[in-house]
Amino acid sequence: MPTDPEPATDQATAQAADPAVPAPTSATTADAPAFGWSGYAERVNGRFAMIGFASVLLIEALSGDTFLHWAGLVP
Repeated sequence: MPTDPEPATDQATAQAADPAVPAPTSATTADAPAFGWSGYAERVNGRFAMIGFASVLLIEALSGDTFLHWAGLVP
Protein backbone atom coordinates (compact mmCIF):
# COMPACT_ATOMS: atom_id res chain seq x y z
CA MET A 1 0.00 0.00 0.00
CA PRO A 2 1.66 3.27 -1.09
CA THR A 3 1.92 6.04 1.45
CA ASP A 4 1.65 9.74 0.85
CA PRO A 5 5.05 11.44 0.48
CA GLU A 6 6.15 13.56 3.41
CA PRO A 7 5.74 17.31 2.96
CA ALA A 8 8.85 19.14 1.79
CA THR A 9 10.69 20.57 4.75
CA ASP A 10 13.74 22.20 3.27
CA GLN A 11 13.50 25.32 1.11
CA ALA A 12 15.16 23.85 -2.00
CA THR A 13 12.83 20.86 -2.06
CA ALA A 14 9.82 23.11 -1.49
CA GLN A 15 10.89 25.39 -4.34
CA ALA A 16 11.37 22.43 -6.69
CA ALA A 17 7.91 21.13 -5.78
CA ASP A 18 6.20 24.53 -6.00
CA PRO A 19 7.76 27.32 -8.09
CA ALA A 20 5.67 29.91 -6.18
CA VAL A 21 7.88 29.39 -3.09
CA PRO A 22 10.46 32.22 -3.03
CA ALA A 23 14.13 31.32 -3.08
CA PRO A 24 16.03 32.01 0.15
CA THR A 25 18.13 35.15 -0.06
CA SER A 26 19.81 35.11 3.35
CA ALA A 27 23.13 33.40 4.02
CA THR A 28 22.26 32.61 7.65
CA THR A 29 18.62 31.51 7.49
CA ALA A 30 16.02 30.19 5.10
CA ASP A 31 13.85 33.23 5.88
CA ALA A 32 13.80 35.90 3.22
CA PRO A 33 14.80 39.28 4.68
CA ALA A 34 11.77 41.52 5.05
CA PHE A 35 11.28 45.21 5.74
CA GLY A 36 9.96 46.17 9.17
CA TRP A 37 9.27 43.95 12.17
CA SER A 38 10.46 40.55 11.03
CA GLY A 39 12.23 37.72 12.80
CA TYR A 40 15.29 38.23 10.61
CA ALA A 41 15.54 41.95 11.42
CA GLU A 42 15.11 41.32 15.14
CA ARG A 43 17.82 38.63 15.11
CA VAL A 44 20.32 40.91 13.34
CA ASN A 45 19.45 43.84 15.63
CA GLY A 46 19.95 41.66 18.71
CA ARG A 47 23.33 40.45 17.46
CA PHE A 48 24.55 44.01 16.90
CA ALA A 49 23.27 45.01 20.34
CA MET A 50 25.21 42.14 21.94
CA ILE A 51 28.38 43.17 20.10
CA GLY A 52 27.94 46.79 21.24
CA PHE A 53 27.32 45.82 24.84
CA ALA A 54 30.36 43.51 24.88
CA SER A 55 32.46 46.31 23.34
CA VAL A 56 31.46 48.76 26.08
CA LEU A 57 32.35 46.20 28.76
CA LEU A 58 35.71 45.54 27.08
CA ILE A 59 36.51 49.27 26.85
CA GLU A 60 35.69 49.76 30.54
CA ALA A 61 37.75 46.73 31.57
CA LEU A 62 40.82 47.70 29.53
CA SER A 63 40.79 51.44 30.21
CA GLY A 64 39.81 51.28 33.88
CA ASP A 65 37.39 54.15 33.31
CA THR A 66 33.68 54.45 32.58
CA PHE A 67 32.59 54.39 28.95
CA LEU A 68 31.01 57.84 29.12
CA HIS A 69 34.22 59.36 30.53
CA TRP A 70 36.37 57.42 28.06
CA ALA A 71 34.24 58.71 25.16
CA GLY A 72 34.49 62.30 26.46
CA LEU A 73 30.78 62.67 27.12
CA VAL A 74 31.21 63.25 30.86
CA PRO A 75 34.05 65.37 32.27
